Amino acid sequence: MHALHAFTVPLPGTGPAEDSAVLTAIAAACRDRERLRFDYLDHDGALTRRDVEPYRLVHGGRRWYLVARDVTRADWRTFRVDRITPRTPNGPRFTPRPEPQDGVAEHIRKGVGTAAWRYRARVRCFASAEALAERLPPAIEVEPRDDGTCVLAVKSGDVAMLAAYVGMLDVDFEVIDAPELVAQLRVLARRYARAAGSLE
Repeated sequence: MHALHAFTVPLPGTGPAEDSAVLTAIAAACRDRERLRFDYLDHDGALTRRDVEPYRLVHGGRRWYLVARDVTRADWRTFRVDRITPRTPNGPRFTPRPEPQDGVAEHIRKGVGTAAWRYRARVRCFASAEALAERLPPAIEVEPRDDGTCVLAVKSGDVAMLAAYVGMLDVDFEVIDAPELVAQLRVLARRYARAAGSLE
């Protein structure tokens, strides 16, 4: 696993490891500067074939990510390793290009932040921004509207988790622009109403 350690950049957090054979194959391609060809399953379930110049593996909390330059798209991309199925043999060797200006780890953080959240919503909360901000992580944007209301920008990869999260804020709220979240809240409302009725 020496190659894997030599060509990874750590990010905070821990989580389950992906297939060690896939990680080792990607790390070796990074080390040897060989183009990597693989099938990639995106977050919408579409399968695409990629041809990339691999640069670094990054462990980002729960998952491993590959930062690479996509040859076809002529741009930097971030790939989740658990969605990669390598195709052999590797492609030809490549001459390293200048890495992203903001650095590999920061590029990964931005890429993960953009791609990982399938569901996004803006929620009007009937509480002051100051009161909510004290209970929220810094990553959640809070827009004050007046002394008694504010708007939160929230996001999640799972709409059920998103609905649970806004419910746990323990304040009255309205969903501004996320029909998927509204639908999930209706499911929860019916479920909770049945549960409450069973106690009468």
